[in-house]
Amino acid sequence: MPPTGKAKLQLWDTAGQEQFRSWQAAEAPMEPRWQYQFRVIMLGDSTVGKSSLLRRYTEGAFLDTVNQTVGVDFYVQFVELEPGLQVKLQFWDTAGQERFRSVTRSYYRNSAGGMLLFDITNRTSFESIRQWHQEVTDTIQPFRMVFLLVGHKSDLAGQRRVGQREAEKLAASLGVQYVETSAKDASNVVQAFQMLTVAIYQALQTGQLVATEAWDGVKSSIPLPVLPKAQAQEKEEKRKRCLC
Repeated sequence: MPPTGKAKLQLWDTAGQEQFRSWQAAEAPMEPRWQYQFRVIMLGDSTVGKSSLLRRYTEGAFLDTVNQTVGVDFYVQFVELEPGLQVKLQFWDTAGQERFRSVTRSYYRNSAGGMLLFDITNRTSFESIRQWHQEVTDTIQPFRMVFLLVGHKSDLAGQRRVGQREAEKLAASLGVQYVETSAKDASNVVQAFQMLTVAIYQALQTGQLVATEAWDGVKSSIPLPVLPKAQAQEKEEKRKRCLC
């Protein structure tokens, strides 16, 4: 499932949901036809390489020095999940610094997938993963998110501070898959995004993830089965909006 589309980039210094919608409307006529749209958020401490990994995947490029993300960056990629099934992936690349956390939290709720990154040479970034996972899970209720745990910078194995088996154990405790990647040498980059995309699609097909009008994490041009759980969630969201 190689990428089939070119990346686009948008930067916000503050939460710019309305700005995104205006930009999206302007760009829509140029898009390839897609059946599904998945929103994915990049999560993890500052300097773990979230932006570098996204650039390698969407642009095929690697820079030794990348400016730290300020607020949220936005990327788009198109992939063919299977013959005739085109998926539009929207990526939110979030700032890892605590001072931007109030900005990035506003993007949790409308994401179907979360890529949890840590740097295998930085133990502190690994120890932060459980906190990231818990914060997102608590924030997005009653919705769910499909996560993938990624140990990044595998090209620096000689400086490793987190063992692979230890990372796999954490992934198992969180109920997610684990993969190690390197933006520098492109190791497992496409595979990581493929794993997450397939996991989102499978969760959607089995009803573990439910698409509703009240949620922007998944959009589809294909009619989706309306499950009782989806109807209940949608009614609850409408009720909350009426109370505001």
